Amino acid sequence: MKVVFLEEVEGSGLVGEVKEVKNGYARNYLLPRRLAAPATKATIERAAKLAKLDAVRQDKVDAAAQLIADRIDGVTVELEAKVGEQGRLFGSITASDVAEQLSERAGEKIEHRQVLLGQALKTIGAKDVRVRLTRNVFASVSVKVLSEDGEEELPSPAEEPKASAQAAEESEAADDGETEGAEATGADEAPESDDETVAASAETESQPDSD
Repeated sequence: MKVVFLEEVEGSGLVGEVKEVKNGYARNYLLPRRLAAPATKATIERAAKLAKLDAVRQDKVDAAAQLIADRIDGVTVELEAKVGEQGRLFGSITASDVAEQLSERAGEKIEHRQVLLGQALKTIGAKDVRVRLTRNVFASVSVKVLSEDGEEELPSPAEEPKASAQAAEESEAADDGETEGAEATGADEAPESDDETVAASAETESQPDSD
């Protein structure tokens, strides 16, 4: 069904836009709530007038949002959490956690849905996050997750192979030492065994024949 939007519907259309939508969506949601109307000449003209009024309203909203954006753009939000092995959190840092901190910085309420975090953060470290204050005004912030013990980052991946290689070398050296010790012990014992054999042979020869 072709409809003209009488109000902004996030993700669907702006005031005055004419779009094709699914029949069920139009009949069950848009039309009963008067968010849109069937696209006729009369409704399109009406929507065009509403769009002009909405543009004036949007300019005012954007101007107010820009003041908030100026306060938070580029700031770093630090949040602490309990951390387990390999820097993984017990729990996670959500958009609501970030929004709460930003609201304190901005002096204005920022909703969690405005924080475009994506998935919740589950490891320590920093991430750049966009904040959508209006459809036209955005701010960028850095969210830094710290452990409650003050740890800020995971061990460098380059250090782990190095440590593993060093441990392997030490283990190999220890194995070589044990092998050399065993060989030396065997070498010491061999002559002693030969002496015993010679002594036993001499003793046998010195004994008189019983005949």
